[in-house]
Amino acid sequence: MTNHDSIEIDWLKRWAMHAPRNVALRCADSNRSFTYRELFERSCSLAASLQRKYGINKGDRVAVLALNEPETIFLFFALQRLGAMLVPVNFRFSCREIDHVLRDSEPKLFIHQQAFADAVTKLECKPKQVLPFEGSDGFCELVFAKSASSVVEVQGSFADPVMILYTSGTTGSPKGALITNQMLFWNSVSTGLRLNITQNDSAVIFHPFFHTSGWNVLTTPFFHHGAKIVLLKKFDPARVLELCEQEKTTILFGVPTMMDRMARAESFAKTNFQSVRYAVVGGEPMPVDLINTWAEREIPVRQGFGLTEFGPNCFSLSEEDAIRKKGSIGSPNFYVDVKIVDASGREVAVNEIGELCLRGPACTPGYWRNEGATREAIRDGWFHTGDLVKRDAEGYFYVVGRRKEMYISGGENVYPAEVEQYLRTHSLIREVAVVGVKDATWGEVGRCFYSTESGASLTESELKEFCQSGLAKYKVPKSFLHMAELPKGDSGKILKRALS
Repeated sequence: MTNHDSIEIDWLKRWAMHAPRNVALRCADSNRSFTYRELFERSCSLAASLQRKYGINKGDRVAVLALNEPETIFLFFALQRLGAMLVPVNFRFSCREIDHVLRDSEPKLFIHQQAFADAVTKLECKPKQVLPFEGSDGFCELVFAKSASSVVEVQGSFADPVMILYTSGTTGSPKGALITNQMLFWNSVSTGLRLNITQNDSAVIFHPFFHTSGWNVLTTPFFHHGAKIVLLKKFDPARVLELCEQEKTTILFGVPTMMDRMARAESFAKTNFQSVRYAVVGGEPMPVDLINTWAEREIPVRQGFGLTEFGPNCFSLSEEDAIRKKGSIGSPNFYVDVKIVDASGREVAVNEIGELCLRGPACTPGYWRNEGATREAIRDGWFHTGDLVKRDAEGYFYVVGRRKEMYISGGENVYPAEVEQYLRTHSLIREVAVVGVKDATWGEVGRCFYSTESGASLTESELKEFCQSGLAKYKVPKSFLHMAELPKGDSGKILKRALS
């Protein structure tokens, strides 16, 4: 390994020298804080312990089944030093899905919290080394055990994977996206340039660590820039608002559903947002009414877009364009090349719909032990996202939908995201999702699931009339089903696979 690799990887060592007393990490649930020096020294000590006690070396995997805990961050940096890989396990997975992750990743060590002990006992896959998170001989004890101060030099390289993040399995068994040191570095550089991150910034992180949003939207870029992360085990709108004020949060990140729940909290009107520069929103377009609600509190909204396998911070819409370019994900971030192609691989013209392809140093090298999925996704150096987008004459991009969500009704392509975006303009609709279902006459038709503001009532005929006034007839859903609340996935986005 060259010194060049160490320079690009060892962020903590630098910040432990430049700003040793600055708080790097604060756990809001336990009221514990850790400086950059403590984070660096503890990570080094933990790396040595993992290597000595459990034989963790370069290329090994360590799986973790836990809520958002500061010890998991110590673990990540310890494994990064060793050139090993962290495998955060989705605690919402069924036993069957957890078994798949463990069989696929083959961790040398499996760490789990007591809260998930019942699920662990039911697993068919039994890793050889299992370590409880809590207890006198548990992982937490290992993190904070007294030991001689020593620096474990970085043993990994810039190209080495440091994390495997498993997808939610919408197209079969979850597959593990490889996250490398190079990806984290370039994602941080692009994010920092676009969001103007400095060591004076602070953010509340409540997205789960088994999701890229928990690690790589703000967490790793903030550590790279010497900023402060405030950690929450789970999303609580009132608590996040409280922490915005207490911790002087400068950048707030959430999906529209979370931003809506915060805006509806009783404390929203009284919260002091003076420190917040803007909110970064991803996952799906934020309704204009909700953008305006936050604007009334002088919080501008920056729409973003990305994916686990690339960054994930790929696009950003400047807050000045939040209303003028409503529904847009903005333009590509630094060091992200973009093209939109048709089914034949030819680039499409302005305002034509095609598949989004990305190229750049923040791209994954592929999927863990899945050459077929890797070949399908990465072709001629371009990552094929499966997202359908269009670009307007000014160079602003719009997500039209997922390639696999598109359905064909009477020979016409229908993109659910377009229909959903229009339905969100209805004053009484709060959440909406459209899926394609089989139909004897048209092949497929749209089925709309929606919730309303304050339980307001809407008839199917009213909704159809509203759609017909702004959409082509073939795009109008055939049926409308009201729900008190639409199902959400781990990242807070609407879970379409739970709807049919």
